Order: sequence, then C-alpha cells, then structure tokens
Amino acid sequence: MTTFDDRENAFEAKFAHDEEMNFKADARANKLLGLWAAELLGKSGEDADAYAKTVVIADFEEAGHEDVVRKVVADLEGKITSEEIRAKRVELLNVAKRQVMDEA
Repeated sequence: MTTFDDRENAFEAKFAHDEEMNFKADARANKLLGLWAAELLGKSGEDADAYAKTVVIADFEEAGHEDVVRKVVADLEGKITSEEIRAKRVELLNVAKRQVMDEA
C-alpha cells in the first residue's frame, strides 16, 4: 500500500467518524429540545422522556430539521414561535456537541 492509499484511507475514516459524531449530536440536540418542550408542556419524568423520543423520531421524516420545528410548534400550540424553537435548537446543538465529544 502506498502513502497515498494510507492518506486516502485516513481521510475516509475521519469523514466517517465526523459524520457519526454529527449524527449523534443532532439526535442529542433533538432529545434536549424535546425535554425542553416537555417542560413547557408540564411533562416530567417518564412522560418527558417519552415526548423527547417522539421529537427525535420526528427528525427522520425529511432531511433537515424543519420537521422537528413543525412538530414542536404544533405541540406547543402557539406558546412559542418557530424562530424561538430554531434558536433554542441551535443553543442545544452546541450543548449536545460538547456532550458527545466528552463521551468520545
């Protein structure tokens, strides 16, 4: 194997690792967003965890995160705007990335 092949394999491995970490961080951010929304809905404990799981699952409906935003907006029934939810998700994505990196 040549040095070029070694470098190519290393770049492919790094790309795969980075994509896995991004996927985990996105899922964690959605869970944290779900827990935050559950609190606004007055849910706690197992009910909050169950609701957070539905938010994570909602992200698999389509590419991007608008499916999650729509779900949370609908569930909160006008208590908060979609812009506020998007801003909260960005904030929680940073938290999620730190958590995932700390676990790795």
